[in-house]
Amino acid sequence: MLFNSFSFWLFYFFVFTIYWKLSHKNQNSLLLISSYFFYGMWDWHFLFLIFSSTSIDYFLGKEIYQAKSIQKKKIFLFSSIFANLSILGFFKYYNFFSLELNNLFVSIGISSMLPTLDIILPVGISFYTFQTMSYSIDIFRNEIKPIKSFKDYALYVSFFPQLVAGPIERSSRLIPQVVNKRHWKENYILDGLYLIFYGLFLKIVIADNMAPIVNHIFAQETSTLSGLEILLGVYAFAFQIYGDFAGYSAIARGIAKWLGFDLMVNFRMPYFATSPSDFWRRWHISLSSWFRDYVYIPLGGNRKGEARSHLNLIVTMFLSGLWHGAAWTYILWGLIHGLFLSIHKLFNQVFTFKLSPDSKIFKLVSIFIMFQIVSLGWLFFRADNISQALTFLSYVPTNLTITPFAIGIISIFSFYILPLVSYEWWVEKKEDLMILPKSGLVIQTIFYTYVLLLLFFFPSPTAHEFIYFQF
Repeated sequence: MLFNSFSFWLFYFFVFTIYWKLSHKNQNSLLLISSYFFYGMWDWHFLFLIFSSTSIDYFLGKEIYQAKSIQKKKIFLFSSIFANLSILGFFKYYNFFSLELNNLFVSIGISSMLPTLDIILPVGISFYTFQTMSYSIDIFRNEIKPIKSFKDYALYVSFFPQLVAGPIERSSRLIPQVVNKRHWKENYILDGLYLIFYGLFLKIVIADNMAPIVNHIFAQETSTLSGLEILLGVYAFAFQIYGDFAGYSAIARGIAKWLGFDLMVNFRMPYFATSPSDFWRRWHISLSSWFRDYVYIPLGGNRKGEARSHLNLIVTMFLSGLWHGAAWTYILWGLIHGLFLSIHKLFNQVFTFKLSPDSKIFKLVSIFIMFQIVSLGWLFFRADNISQALTFLSYVPTNLTITPFAIGIISIFSFYILPLVSYEWWVEKKEDLMILPKSGLVIQTIFYTYVLLLLFFFPSPTAHEFIYFQF
């Protein structure tokens, strides 16, 4: 069930109308049943998989906590991590690595040895796997105690608003909200309504209207496109993936809010970032902070010298790219971001600026440059293969001819993207992501009227599945 489908809202209406009439214990039972039903609607075969992952970490979490020696704790933690990564690795990466190894064997004269399998990637597996792994690691670090109820832990893993595409919640944030009684608050109505409407706007109006442009550009022979058309196609994908993923996260937070849960913010106006590190404090925050806390810092962070800190950055972003998918394009995308993070870190150490970072000109120039860097990365992320990405990249600076198609794309940007950027700039200036529900009636009326008009009259002719479902 998609958040932008009638079937989902029928399902959610049924859950919501019953939910607040129940006791806390029965609320959790309803949410667990609803979450498994929600996941089973994608493919019921994988219900056993999520149940298995849940069971493994629930029982190993207890063993980690009860173990008397650090050696035993490490054994149980390793067992948890190994089990999770083995499941994730098989479903997500087996065919990729078997194909690459077979190609390597053939290149040196050895016949193909590893079979390729017809494996279906379970939706959301990367998200809930990281969520269960963080639970075991947090117990090992003595940051939390194991949860007593298996049912409550299963709900923590499978909570349907954020199950298939995040945000990836930490056990220290979400488990207390599961275990403790939830109370309805007045601000839930307006806050949830805003998050849901804004999320639907980002998905249906922005992302889905950018998708046809992106699909057309990346399906063409490079020789038939001008460099400007390619560049605009990359910009279109930048807003498609932002609208798609930020839209999902906003809707997830909104529907969770109406159930008394406060999910973490996953996006903070990422295209207003002024540096690579600033971008990753704004984009997919739940994942970037996960890699920071569970990969970068354990590798040594910046505590083991400058050379090691640069290596740690690149390794962390390499793994982030691999997390997104079993393809060299994702790996290269991660390495590009790791390289830019490393270069920016080195640049700041070598040079000092006469311009204040608070200067408006400095900030605008930084935002412009950073958007180009991020868009460069998106080119590799979206391309069918590395060859296409490099060919597209070589064409951009050589042929910036203004074609009728390019003018058409710019017109579409003016209609859809310019209002979005203007609104988010206003929110950025206010330094409050929830400023609109706190604004006056006039501002709210204008916002909701505008969003409703675009949702009703300017949706994409073709609905598109959320991009991050494939990860």
